[in-house]
Amino acid sequence: MRFLDGRMIKGYLSAFSPADDSVLIEDERQTAHSVLTKELKGIFFVKSFVGDKHYKEKKIFRGSPSSGKKVLLKFQDGESMMGYVEGDVPWENSFFLESKKKMVFFLRPVDTESNNIRIFVVATSISDLSFLG
Repeated sequence: MRFLDGRMIKGYLSAFSPADDSVLIEDERQTAHSVLTKELKGIFFVKSFVGDKHYKEKKIFRGSPSSGKKVLLKFQDGESMMGYVEGDVPWENSFFLESKKKMVFFLRPVDTESNNIRIFVVATSISDLSFLG
């Protein structure tokens, strides 16, 4: 999981529901942490905790269409991702519909070779979001 302030905890979720205001994660040392969702950039579900820092994630939609809405997502920290938003989205034309509603969603990256399988995105960490078709 990545925090808005740049910190990261690698570990396993002990208790998780998108509807909750906090998540429980057990880090690599088996220490439990309860974290408020509003403190997070997102929860990155990965293939490996090690990853490959030299891998350049592909940012192009190709092949057979996947389910979900195609988006280009830019985080406040400058990172950008392309992928498919799963399920309903709480905004229209990049504007959030309800500012008081908790805004979270799942994104499946377009690059199936990247280390990221799926990302639980906290909308307050986003600087820009564009629908691509």
